[in-house]
Amino acid sequence: MTIVCKNATHESFSTSRRIQSTDEPTIVASKRLVNSVPGTTSLAQGIVHWAPPQQALDRVAKALADPTATGIHSYGPDEGNPALREALRHKLVHKNNLPGYDVCVTAGANQAFTNIVLAFLDPSDSIVLWLPYYFNHQMSIQMCGGGDNIIYGPCDPVTFHPNLDWLEKLLTDNGDINTDGEEKNKRKIPKMIVITNPCNPTGVLLSKEELDRAASLCAKAGAWLVLDNTYEEFVFDDREHYCPAGDNVLHLFSFSKAYGMMGWRVGYIAYPEDGSGKIASELLKVQDTIPICVVQISQQAALGALEAGSAWVSEQVEGLKINRKVILDALEPVGTLGSGIAGGEGAIYLWAKLPEGCEDDNLVVEWLVKKHKVCLIPGTACGVPGHVRIGFANMEPVKCAEAAERLKAGMLELAEHGIAIVKKELA
Repeated sequence: MTIVCKNATHESFSTSRRIQSTDEPTIVASKRLVNSVPGTTSLAQGIVHWAPPQQALDRVAKALADPTATGIHSYGPDEGNPALREALRHKLVHKNNLPGYDVCVTAGANQAFTNIVLAFLDPSDSIVLWLPYYFNHQMSIQMCGGGDNIIYGPCDPVTFHPNLDWLEKLLTDNGDINTDGEEKNKRKIPKMIVITNPCNPTGVLLSKEELDRAASLCAKAGAWLVLDNTYEEFVFDDREHYCPAGDNVLHLFSFSKAYGMMGWRVGYIAYPEDGSGKIASELLKVQDTIPICVVQISQQAALGALEAGSAWVSEQVEGLKINRKVILDALEPVGTLGSGIAGGEGAIYLWAKLPEGCEDDNLVVEWLVKKHKVCLIPGTACGVPGHVRIGFANMEPVKCAEAAERLKAGMLELAEHGIAIVKKELA
């Protein structure tokens, strides 16, 4: 991108190569597409339809009404409100079984991930993302200068669980050694492996065995394992979410989805604390440079949300089963769970393979909006063309059923006529 300024002494100015090589934000593009066709319903952005619990709103109201609580208008501790951090440590021990972990409160899980990229990786370090990946993870790495060093790990084409045999080979098969002991053609081991669990974009939930194996493989190779647990509360059909522990295991969490606090921007990094304070001090360099601290009033809301707790969240998540069912039914023309459709185990997404010939999923998404007034996320945004991500949490059941009808009409047409009808009607 070149910006021309006629009155400048230089002919032109340019933005950084890092930002120029960063992907365009797909959610911004989807909103633009939705706004171009009035009446369109979006199943694109990953949000929930509920507001924060009353306890969160009460804490906010109380803080704002207290004339002596002037601190909420000023800077707070970089690492987070002390009471909130203590509550989070308690939660990590008693809910996530992560004793010995400390926390740094961030402005959402996206900022938490960017903090980690800046604090733990150099641009020349390689990092593993699994296909399909969460698009903002890739964008963060790209804008920090590491885009050329992303290694894309394969997932099973049916279940979309990460191929841990591939990971083991990647982390252990690092070159030959000559008989005199000198290293020959040693390949650099990735410094970081990223897993989102439950997965955005697929809705797949990994087992304890899978996660423990990934943590063990990374530990033996001297690699960090970063687990994005944004959707830890979103598990279905009596499944359980699990967090492995280890000196090399970093966890990300968010208040956005579970507690309906998307706009409040609160998340946190949970990191192993060995008493040296080294990780904390490095993270604080990033934290103090970017937000300084998370908005004080948002942290009060987070404290109130924790008072409501998982029981409150579970009630909200239970209602999503209706939405999940109607969206699964809408996708039936192109597949079923385990056969063209993945997910439904956790998070708030389903992942669908489009019919053969529909690899141009951006075109399909555009057609769905313009013909059927329903919007999805193209798989291309997650590195896997010919697929779509469908969210099912951003509206109450009645509205979701209406969106599902539109989606099913589109899928029926696509299954019968393929990409030909898409190209014809967009021509």
